[in-house]
Amino acid sequence: MRISVWAVVWSGAVVLGTAVGSAQSPSLTWLGVLANGERSYALGLSADGATVVGEDIAVIDADGNGGESRAFRWTRTGGMQPLPAAGAFSQATGVSADGAVVVGWTETPAGEFHAARWSSDGGLTLLDTPTGAESRALGVSANGTVIVGWAEDASNRLIAARWLPDGSLETLGVPAGYMTSWATAVSSDGAVIAATAYQERFRWRAFRWSATGWATLDLLAGYENSIANALSANGAVIVGAAFNGVGVTERYAVRWLADGSVEPLATLGGRMSEARAVSADGAFIVGFSEDASGRTHAVRWVQGVGVQNLNSVYASLLTDGSILIGASAVSPDGRYIVGWGYNAATGRAEGFLLDTVPEPASLLALSAGFMGLLRRRRAR
Repeated sequence: MRISVWAVVWSGAVVLGTAVGSAQSPSLTWLGVLANGERSYALGLSADGATVVGEDIAVIDADGNGGESRAFRWTRTGGMQPLPAAGAFSQATGVSADGAVVVGWTETPAGEFHAARWSSDGGLTLLDTPTGAESRALGVSANGTVIVGWAEDASNRLIAARWLPDGSLETLGVPAGYMTSWATAVSSDGAVIAATAYQERFRWRAFRWSATGWATLDLLAGYENSIANALSANGAVIVGAAFNGVGVTERYAVRWLADGSVEPLATLGGRMSEARAVSADGAFIVGFSEDASGRTHAVRWVQGVGVQNLNSVYASLLTDGSILIGASAVSPDGRYIVGWGYNAATGRAEGFLLDTVPEPASLLALSAGFMGLLRRRRAR
C-alpha cells in the first residue's frame, strides 16, 4: 500500500498535537520563605522535581540582628521546611536524584563552617573535616553516595575534596602551578568531578578531575579566566563561565566537551551570562543572561535551538509582573528547573520551581522521529 507524504504529515501532526494537548500544562511554583524570612533561593532539586533545596535569608531587624542564611528543603506536600543546623548559618547546595540525601554546609558552635549531609528524616551529619579546618559540600552524585566540595588543609588553603560512601574524606590536591582548588559537581557514578583552581595574580581555571588526575579545560578566546559549575551525568559535558580580571564586568556562559574544548553559549545581548547546571545528557543547560539593557533573566540553552529567555517562553505564567532572574539547577531529563526571581504577589525575591511540561527532551525526540519518518517517505 502506498502512503502519500501528506498523509504522513497529517498523521504525524495529529500524534504530536495529541501528545502536547493531552499533557499537563506548564506550571510555576513560588517556594516562599521560612518564618521571619526575607528572601529565598532554590539551588538544587530531585529528579522528579518533588524536592527542592536551597537557602532562605532571614530578615534583619532594627537592631541589625538577623540576615542569617538558613538551609531549607521544600516538598510538594510539606512546603518549605528548615533543615537543622549546628549554628546560625547554613545552606543546602544539592540533593540526590531521589531527594533522600541533601548536602551543603552549616556553621558549628565554634563558628566554623563544616560540610554537612541531611538524611530523608532531616537528620544532620557533619562530614569528616580536618581538626580546626573548614569545609563545604557543593554537590552530590545521583545516588547520594559521593559528595564533593572543598576542605581546608593545614595551611588554611582550600583543597578540592570528595566524601566517599563510608563517610571518609579524600582531598584531591591542586593542579600543578595552582594554589587552591574546589569541586563543584560530580558525575552520576561519582567518578568525574567538575572543579576550579586558583592561581596567583587573580587567575582562575576550570578543570575536569578523574582517577587519571587533573585535565585542563580550554580557555575561551579573549578570556583569561574560567570557572566550572556543573557537569552531565557521564561527566562529558561541563558548563560554567569565562571572564577577565577582578571586579568582573563581563562574564560569558560556556560549555566544555569531552575533549576539553570550549564553546561559547549565546546570550540575550548583555555583558553578563553564566551556565549554572546541565541535564543528564548535556542537551539542556540553564543559568542566567543579561539582555542589551542590562536586565538579568533566567535562561535555558537547548541543543540545536539556542538560548531561550524563560520569561518569554513561559510568559503566560508571569502575567502578574513576576520575573525569573536566574536558573540554578535542572532535572536530569530537562523538565524541571529551579532558581530565583521576583514574586510580584509577595513583593520579594523567592526561589521558584518551573515545570516545563511536556518535558523538552520528549518533544524533541518525538519531533525528530516524525521528521525522520517524513524524510524516509519522501525518499521512496
